[in-house]
Amino acid sequence: MKWENDKELFQAMRKVLYSAVIGDILDKMHYYHQFLPWKIQPIDPGMVIAGRAMTVLEADAFEEISNAHNPVMNRPFGLMLEAIDDIKEDEVYICAGASPAYALVGELMCTRMQTLGAAGAVVNGFHRDTKGIEELGFPCFSYGRYAQDQAPRGKVIDYRVPIEIEGVRIEPGAIIFGDMDGVVVIPKSIESEVIHRAYEKAVGEKTVGEAIKKGMPAVEAFAKYGIM
Repeated sequence: MKWENDKELFQAMRKVLYSAVIGDILDKMHYYHQFLPWKIQPIDPGMVIAGRAMTVLEADAFEEISNAHNPVMNRPFGLMLEAIDDIKEDEVYICAGASPAYALVGELMCTRMQTLGAAGAVVNGFHRDTKGIEELGFPCFSYGRYAQDQAPRGKVIDYRVPIEIEGVRIEPGAIIFGDMDGVVVIPKSIESEVIHRAYEKAVGEKTVGEAIKKGMPAVEAFAKYGIM
């Protein structure tokens, strides 16, 4: 598996790799806590996301408090609009920090991200405007559908900063890969090794699958290939 730039890399990842094989390699490398919570699922099972984390930190807020010491808190969405406009090609808008009481992403946000060439959105909470996002075909991963708006309930307080989702630390620029089986975070420092080894395992799993289809016992297949 070869690539010259991020665009080629993410195209190849979406075509060849899958979350399970990436997770297996991370386990073998002793990175045991790289999957985001199982609750975070694609809007459509066929959606696959691969890109670099554009991290977004959200916080619960109360719209009626308008004289905050922090001027960001006086704004309807905090820094959300600035964060969206700052997203780059092949980046993933990945948002955490809020309670699951409102939607963290919607159709207009996804439309702007798609226009800028973003790879998709992953939020530790809900999305809304499901039909519109589906029509865009924009990869979006969340807890599910919930229309309650974030405007009076939450604000983006920073972006391109480290965030954490249930013990999984996400640094800006880390690779985010997601499919119907889950979303996994690949730290930047080990990304090349993980991707090469995952590709080798994916190819190996196809070989094992063919052997099993031809009648090879599971014990024999694992002894021969070391893959199951």
